[in-house]
Amino acid sequence: HSTPPTPKNNSLHSPKQLSSSYPFLMTVLKTLLQKNMLITLLMGFSSGLPLLLTGKTLQAWMTEEGVDLKVIGLFALVGLPYTLKFLWAPLFDRFTLPFLGRRRGWLLVTQICLALTIALMAFSRPSEAPWLMAFFCLVVSFFSASQDIVVDAFRRESLDEKELGLGSTFYIYGYRIAMWIAGALALILADQMSWSSVYLLMASFAAVGILTTLWAEEPKMTAAAPRTLKEAVVEPLKEFFQRTGAFEILLFILLFKLGDTMAGAMATPFYLQMGFTKSEIGTIAKTFGFFSTIGGGLLGGILILRYGILRCLFLFGILQAASTACFALLASAGHSLLALTWVIAFEDLSGGMGTAAFVAYMATQTNKRFTATQYALLSSLMGVPRVFIATPTGWMAEQMGWHGFFLFCAVAAIPGLLLLSLMSSRQGDRAWKT
Repeated sequence: HSTPPTPKNNSLHSPKQLSSSYPFLMTVLKTLLQKNMLITLLMGFSSGLPLLLTGKTLQAWMTEEGVDLKVIGLFALVGLPYTLKFLWAPLFDRFTLPFLGRRRGWLLVTQICLALTIALMAFSRPSEAPWLMAFFCLVVSFFSASQDIVVDAFRRESLDEKELGLGSTFYIYGYRIAMWIAGALALILADQMSWSSVYLLMASFAAVGILTTLWAEEPKMTAAAPRTLKEAVVEPLKEFFQRTGAFEILLFILLFKLGDTMAGAMATPFYLQMGFTKSEIGTIAKTFGFFSTIGGGLLGGILILRYGILRCLFLFGILQAASTACFALLASAGHSLLALTWVIAFEDLSGGMGTAAFVAYMATQTNKRFTATQYALLSSLMGVPRVFIATPTGWMAEQMGWHGFFLFCAVAAIPGLLLLSLMSSRQGDRAWKT
């Protein structure tokens, strides 16, 4: 077969274009091999470990021990610190501990406390003392949210502007690896050993964050630390709320993942009641879903570059709602591994795309002078549905049935999409291209 001639205007094969691309590729490779990138990956792992241990993995433990669905739903309240972390976020900017520096000192303290409190969860029984378990979960969530604040600040201060994109990707990958361990691996191991042993093992993984903090270098301070509470607290909030449409932005952040979060709050009990084993859930819903989410994040990032953040937010929001509705189909199909695989693949792919666009949107809403405090405010608000609105989901599932519950969650995505359309139409056609 003869090879067709390459068009003269095909820049992909242009020697000049390839030559100009070489320095860029070498820069990317050099950046990937930097120590800071590995540290960012490991810190992402440390941040991602606690979340499922107080969420879906704990739900599986409680479901297996016969804890009532309404009680399981109420446990969503233990995530309250993730929602309120903006209240104490300025303290980490204002005060420095007398060891390891401004960021690493706070990191070491929060990580040691996380290891100890996760170990305390291992010695509790949710069926015998659910409220004691809830207290330990609340403490874990507090130290986890505090660690997130400092890790975000560390990442921003230790990476150059040109490295932030790749650094964020490494952070997310580390976060997802930890969620796989705390989710899929924990469920699989729970078929082979006691839940207490599983949680003790998870507590030992906190050593990854502690060793990373000791290995890392303290970021160089390019600006003086806040000297007063006004500088640390009042000024960032004042700057944000003086913007036009500030409250609409906050409302949108609250609503965008509402339906997706409500459905996710009851996912593990749903799988178990449909007759899937913990190993099947760990293999398909956690392991397969892990790669679907990573792929969704990558695809979402590419589409954002091509079509802009707002267009992708709208499209990905529709896909998220559609994937939630597919759980109603799974409820009708019953115990079908093929159906579970396709629904999980669609849900995690669309969820990964939606998260990529959502995080990018929140970043564009922060002033670089106040990134830590303002991002803590926005990310705290993002956690409200997971904590408050997801609380009655157990009761809702009992009243509506799984089919009606997931359809309701799909419809709950509509208000956020309507608000996005309204905000964008006020800014004109140009807004959809940004």
